[in-house]
Amino acid sequence: FCLSRGLGDVYKRQKIFVVTKISYKQQMMKEETTYHIPVLLMPSVDAMNIRPDGTYVDVTFGGGGHSREILSRLEDGGRLLSFDQDEDAERNIVNNPHFTFVRSNFRYLHNFLRYHGIEKVDAILADLGVSSHHFDDSERGFSFRFDGALDMRMNKRAGLTAADIVNTYEEEKLADIFYLYGELKNLSLIHISEPTRQAEIS
Repeated sequence: FCLSRGLGDVYKRQKIFVVTKISYKQQMMKEETTYHIPVLLMPSVDAMNIRPDGTYVDVTFGGGGHSREILSRLEDGGRLLSFDQDEDAERNIVNNPHFTFVRSNFRYLHNFLRYHGIEKVDAILADLGVSSHHFDDSERGFSFRFDGALDMRMNKRAGLTAADIVNTYEEEKLADIFYLYGELKNLSLIHISEPTRQAEIS
């Protein structure tokens, strides 16, 4: 679906598409063996009303499914910038003259648009959430299904892992994180004992 938001002069009156994702392994493309195929791929890209010479942004490149479909509709003058901070996504970079990959979090969208000389865009697509790729990779530490390190970084170039945080942050700071970002509103349920600390969570 489309959300209209006032995101400054660059994004004003533009379209932002937020897409729900579901993983179907049996449908995965050969070049995307660890990434889902977006279930709403065609409806979401259709809703962007792609013009062949338009300028578009995919802020969550991932397996590149949305970006490839957008690129298939671009011609002379068309342009697509795709963002992803996860180095795994770089394996899916598209070789296309209309395509620019940005190795960064899309929080810096405005800065990179300015860097690439783009004053306005026609539509922005955001496929938000953790990918099946992250859950299916034991080394990423997002799933209880695997015996792996507690990493949980969307950007593996970042410093702190989840293990670093739970083992070094004070209990009050951890409680704030769980309350604000984990939707755990009953603070009485949050308690980290000293024996647990001494054993170290990994």
